[in-house]
Amino acid sequence: MDKIRLGVIGTGSVVREIYQHLYYHSEYSHLLSIEAAADPYEAGLHEFCDKHNIPRDRRFTSYEKMIESVKLDAVQVNTPDSLHEKPTIFALTRGLDAMVPKPLADTITAGHHMIQAMKASGRLIGVDFHKRDDPRIKECQARYQSGAYGRFQLAVWYMVDKLMVADPNHQPRFFASPDFAQKNSPISFLTVHMADAFMRIIGLKPVKVRARGWKQKLSSLKPISVNGYDLCDTEVVFENGGVAHIITGWHLPNTAHATTVQSSRIICTDGCVDLGLDTPGYHEIIPDGIFERNPLFRNFEADGTVTGYGMSRPGRIYQKFLKHRNGDLAARELATLNDLFELGFWTTVVCEAAEQSLHRGKPGDQGVTEGVEISVADLLKERLGAEASVYLS
Repeated sequence: MDKIRLGVIGTGSVVREIYQHLYYHSEYSHLLSIEAAADPYEAGLHEFCDKHNIPRDRRFTSYEKMIESVKLDAVQVNTPDSLHEKPTIFALTRGLDAMVPKPLADTITAGHHMIQAMKASGRLIGVDFHKRDDPRIKECQARYQSGAYGRFQLAVWYMVDKLMVADPNHQPRFFASPDFAQKNSPISFLTVHMADAFMRIIGLKPVKVRARGWKQKLSSLKPISVNGYDLCDTEVVFENGGVAHIITGWHLPNTAHATTVQSSRIICTDGCVDLGLDTPGYHEIIPDGIFERNPLFRNFEADGTVTGYGMSRPGRIYQKFLKHRNGDLAARELATLNDLFELGFWTTVVCEAAEQSLHRGKPGDQGVTEGVEISVADLLKERLGAEASVYLS
């Protein structure tokens, strides 16, 4: 076979901003045949399908109905994080591969169930953490793991968005629902990126997590206020004794030069690394202001092709799906795809531990919550019981 027959589950903002370009205008589009789409939100479903000429009888409000009605090889599960588990497992048990935008899942239990279903089915899960294909992350990973910097000791990562991302009063609204930043934290939306990128570099398991959260800015918004965190600092202790602080939030002034301001410093025994993620491309000065353009992530070329690591990361996963379907995927590549770091399981662990640290912590009278220390081993046992041993060996 030379194409993957793909069913798209969820046609919302992540498809509009990223995946429609992958499906139809990237150097990986020839690998994909978009056979059908499913979304309970019919307006968004028809908007996507009308734009890309998907027939009416290939449009579904139920992913189960789509999978049972259309001949597919794989699905892409573009749902909210908390809804990854059921459609992924449904697809796997029916012989399909599944692509999931980061993270694997929002809870340890859901991630575990997905991994177990993958192993039982013999199919594949691919997780699109697009920063993994950022050439700066890849180079840093290769050099760290070659021993160039020695032993990791301490790191600080930050990723802070403009206020407009979390402000329900901003027009146009960044998220469709006005309570998004109340139901979700910077940990679930942003820490997940930086934790995964960092663990990708050092290849070490987390052992302890503690978070601190600030609720000061969003509560002051008018006319709609938000009972949610402005800023979170997640401290992660790794198995070698190294410590990382991952600082994320969404309350920078909207005059910031980019939607997301981000960077990192990693201190090791034999070197110090500064990852200038905050300067991904070039500055432009136009009547609307000064902006940072990011062609590394998504580059609209003159001929209509869209390139960049936002396309190459999921595109390469689909290449491996196709090789596996054709019996051409080497055992080493298969083992890598099924590795717990590759699947993003440890990233899910860090983020759930950080959320639990805040949930079990003590809110102060200044709007600051001091989280408690969470043992990763204890949290795994709490969530999975005896099955936690799979991850603790």
